[in-house]
Amino acid sequence: MHVRSIKLRNYRNYYELDLALSPGINIFLGANAQGKTNIVEAVCYASLGRSHRTHADADLIRWQEEQASLELAFERRGVVNKLAFEFCRSKRRRILLNGQPIPLKELVGNLNTVLFSPEDLFLIKGAPAGRRRFLDGEISQASPAYYHELLQYNRILSQRNTLLKRIRERRADASMLELWDVQLAASAEKITRKRQEAVRKLNMLANLMQRRISGDRENLSVTYGLSGLEQENMTKPLASWYNEMLEKSRSADILRGSTSIGPHHDDVLLFVNGINLRTFGSQGQQRTGVLSLKLAELEFLRSETGEYPILLLDDVMSELDAPRRHQLLDFIRRERIQTLITATDAAYFPQERFGTYYQVKQGTVSR
Repeated sequence: MHVRSIKLRNYRNYYELDLALSPGINIFLGANAQGKTNIVEAVCYASLGRSHRTHADADLIRWQEEQASLELAFERRGVVNKLAFEFCRSKRRRILLNGQPIPLKELVGNLNTVLFSPEDLFLIKGAPAGRRRFLDGEISQASPAYYHELLQYNRILSQRNTLLKRIRERRADASMLELWDVQLAASAEKITRKRQEAVRKLNMLANLMQRRISGDRENLSVTYGLSGLEQENMTKPLASWYNEMLEKSRSADILRGSTSIGPHHDDVLLFVNGINLRTFGSQGQQRTGVLSLKLAELEFLRSETGEYPILLLDDVMSELDAPRRHQLLDFIRRERIQTLITATDAAYFPQERFGTYYQVKQGTVSR
């Protein structure tokens, strides 16, 4: 899988850009605020239908322009496909696959990417929501069915929360929760089972990467933590367990106006040599752990889809020390993964010819 070309019109600081990419390593060099990250963002957006930098599509439209577009041609298993996105300040965006309009739920899984940005260095020590997003994004790209189930779960959760608020305001009866609890528990079981399966694979892959990066000094274990009762004490089927837990927490949920049990509160736990990485790991161990997770994500998607995804490295060279940079660059060169890298200095890369270099300056790109 690789991206052949990108076309941007009034996207961020680009008035017009037609860019052909190498199927290997593509390095974008330039000072800050010149437009390097905008190229990486465009590829990530084409993969997931959202930006990693903003929640508003209007932010993608060039200043004082009304419309913008993003087009991307990519090859997958020898077949060339085209994705296009049309943005307008006064209308909802349009997504087209090979010229045909598609909804967002049919986009995810067509073009797979793994993004590694400076914000990801806080993945381990940050809030559980970031680790859930990491896991959901990984599984969704490999399994469109999981992505559809996740959308369904979030819809049910939103409706249950709305009902909880109405009950708290005495505008609805608490008995109405039983119907929603059954639906939420059934969906929660599917989400949790798929996450647990993915974490088991991720655990094996991430540990291999951690041992390689640390010179066999560290073992990394990745586990899935359920909210509510300890997993060791759970002997019932998951759906039954969720139903029971939702019933037990019903009074507190009504007072709170939100659902306190479910996959939306779960976490991914990481340990190095048996020590909780988030709580007791050093900064170096945490950064090695994040790098191991990202490399494991590449291997996970290859094992699930048969192809490596596109790797997007946005300004992380300056955040990694020399040994970790060396491990990362050696890996992507050895595995022949198409990679887009942004950096401010060519000194971060080997002196021998390493890939295709581009200079980015004020919204223009030269090879």
